[in-house]
Amino acid sequence: MDDAPVTRADIDAAAERLRGHAVRTPLLNAPLLDAAFGRRIFVKAENLQKTGSFKFRGAFNALSQLGPGARGAVAFSSGNHAQGVALAAWMMRIPAVIVMPADAPAVKIDNTRAYGAKVVLYDRAREDRDAIGAALVAERRLELVRPFDDPRVIAGQGTCGLEIGEDLPEGVDEVLVCCGGGGLTSGVAIALAGRATVRPVEPKGFDDVSRSLLLGERVRNDKATGSICDAILTPAPGEMTFPIMSTLCGPGIAVSDEEALRAMALAWHHLRIVLEPGGAVALAAGLFHHDGNVAVIATGGNVDRAVFERALARG
Repeated sequence: MDDAPVTRADIDAAAERLRGHAVRTPLLNAPLLDAAFGRRIFVKAENLQKTGSFKFRGAFNALSQLGPGARGAVAFSSGNHAQGVALAAWMMRIPAVIVMPADAPAVKIDNTRAYGAKVVLYDRAREDRDAIGAALVAERRLELVRPFDDPRVIAGQGTCGLEIGEDLPEGVDEVLVCCGGGGLTSGVAIALAGRATVRPVEPKGFDDVSRSLLLGERVRNDKATGSICDAILTPAPGEMTFPIMSTLCGPGIAVSDEEALRAMALAWHHLRIVLEPGGAVALAAGLFHHDGNVAVIATGGNVDRAVFERALARG
């Protein structure tokens, strides 16, 4: 991939920018969970990252490279990228405008505003977030920080893969990643190339990346809503991320909402960590759709109380 938009060197540089700003999250393991499933399961706890998800990594790396004349940043997100950009902008003392779907969890909207960003809500099923973002860029002369199709963001997310590579025990050669547009998946795949196979995990009915990898071309989902995994409901793989994933990733896995809820309950019971549905699909795949030792990335923990209680009811 000589012409790749992101290289291992870019990820190494991002790690230096993030040093002292991002949390180096742990790779967790629970012996009783291993015993219950008859194999070893390692969980990279990115729910413990600043803002409660891995998204802070890419946001901070991107904003730290804005030119001195930048008037601020605009981003569109269902919540986790929104919070990452909002906090990074607050840390750098620049304004941020975030375009969020009106059906995003209230905790994500509230937290984004609490970090000081201006929130613009839109209808996920009827309005085009890209068009809204483009209008804000033109009107206010802000710089657009895309949630996944941005080399600065991909490199920042790839730092999660660097840490996994340093901590991953021998005998674990697959890493499952919660996947929306593919920024984290492609960044981690670059970071772990030659060390482990990275596989994207999506909700059933929204498995555009898995289907695209099978067909060898980008395909879209038929609908925009209909899963509790709001954090990873994207219309199609990224134009920038798909070539990386098609070159470096293994086949995708799709899990049900019910499996995501069960994974949330098991993560709480065995690891005492809080996950949101979209942040738990990789763990769900590792538990219910994998038969060997595996590492998974728990990508976020920004969940409304009612949804978390619904998950815990699964036992």
